[in-house]
Amino acid sequence: SRSLCTVVCKWTYTSDRGWDDSFWKMIGLEDLVKDKYEKIGNHVLSPGEAVGKGLTPDAAKDLGLPEGIAVAASLIDAHAGGLGVIGADVKGHNLPCENQPITSRLAMICGTSSCHMGVSESPIFVPGVWGPYFSAMVPGLWLNEGGQSATGKLIDHVVRGHVAFPELEAKAAASAHSIYTYLNSHLDLIKKSLPVGFLTVDLHVWPDFHGNRSPLTDLTLKGMVVGLTLSRGLDELALIYLATIQAIALGTRHILEVMQAAGHDISTLFLCGGLSKNPLFVQMHADITGKPVVLSKEVESVLVGAAILGACASGDFASIQEAMAKMGKIGRVVQPNHEHKRFYDKKYEVFLKLVEHQREYRSIMNSL
Repeated sequence: SRSLCTVVCKWTYTSDRGWDDSFWKMIGLEDLVKDKYEKIGNHVLSPGEAVGKGLTPDAAKDLGLPEGIAVAASLIDAHAGGLGVIGADVKGHNLPCENQPITSRLAMICGTSSCHMGVSESPIFVPGVWGPYFSAMVPGLWLNEGGQSATGKLIDHVVRGHVAFPELEAKAAASAHSIYTYLNSHLDLIKKSLPVGFLTVDLHVWPDFHGNRSPLTDLTLKGMVVGLTLSRGLDELALIYLATIQAIALGTRHILEVMQAAGHDISTLFLCGGLSKNPLFVQMHADITGKPVVLSKEVESVLVGAAILGACASGDFASIQEAMAKMGKIGRVVQPNHEHKRFYDKKYEVFLKLVEHQREYRSIMNSL
C-alpha cells in the first residue's frame, strides 16, 4: 500500500487519473509501467486509512506492540505537522479564523527548513508554490506547499560563524540559558527605548544562502547582507541574528502575498516545530505578516499529526477532520503589534529591492 500524500506530492500520481504512463516512458523507466505498476505500487490509500490487517507478527514482536494493532497510511513529515496544528479548535481566542473554514489558516512547520501549508476547496495554482495537490494533507481539500530551504539552519550558520560566538557560548553557559535565549535577552538590553525590531534599521539580510524555493523558485540565488561594520562584539552578533530572523519572516510574507494574490484568503498563521519555541522568531512573524500566530500546545506537532492518522485507522474517529479538531490543541496566541507596521512595510520594500539588485548584478556579470 502506498500513501496518496507521497505519490501525489513527490511522484507523478493524481488521485483521479493515477500514474501517468507517458512520463515514465519519456524518462526511460517504462519498465515501471509493467503489471499495472506493481514495482512502485498500485494500491494507493488516503492518509489515515487502515493498511492491511494491521501490525504483522514480526513487526509487533520487534516493537513490543500488540499484533494486528491498526497501521495508518502515512503522511510526509511536514504534512503531518500541518495536520497536527491546522485543524485545532480556536473557540474563545478571538481569532479572525474562528467560525471560518480551515482554508483561512496557514500551517508553518519551522525547523532546519520551513514549509508553508495552505488548503483550499478548489485548486489554486500559485506561481512558485508547489501544488495544488488533492487530498494530500486534509482529505477533500487541495494543498499548496510553500517553503524556505534554510531557516533554522541559516540562523545557526549566521550565529555560529560570527567571531563573537565563543563569547556568546561562554556567557550563555554561565547563565544556564541556551544561546538563543541569551541572544534574545541581550537584544532587550541594547534596544534602550526602541522596540527590539527597530534595531536593524540599517541592517538588511536576503536569506537565500541555499537558493530560493518559494516563491521565486531560483536555486541560484545567494544570501546578501547590507549594513556591515568593523565591529566584532556580542552586540553585532545579536543584531545580525535579529536581521536574519526578520529576513526569514519577510520571506514568509513574500510567500503569503503570492498565495493571496492567487486566490487564498489566509487570516491566521499556525506555527510548530523547533523554531516556534523561540519567542523572537514567533513575534517577528506576527509583526511582519500582520497576522496573529497560533502556537500548538504540543510543539512536536508532526507526532500529533501521525497520532491523528493512527486514531483514524483504529476507528477512534470517523474522519481526519474530527480527529484534528479533538487532538490538535492551542497552546498560546501571539498577536502582531500593528504600531510597527510602517517600519516593517519599509523593511519589506528593502527586502524585495535586495533580490532585484542581486539579479541586476548577475545580469551585469553575465554580459562579459
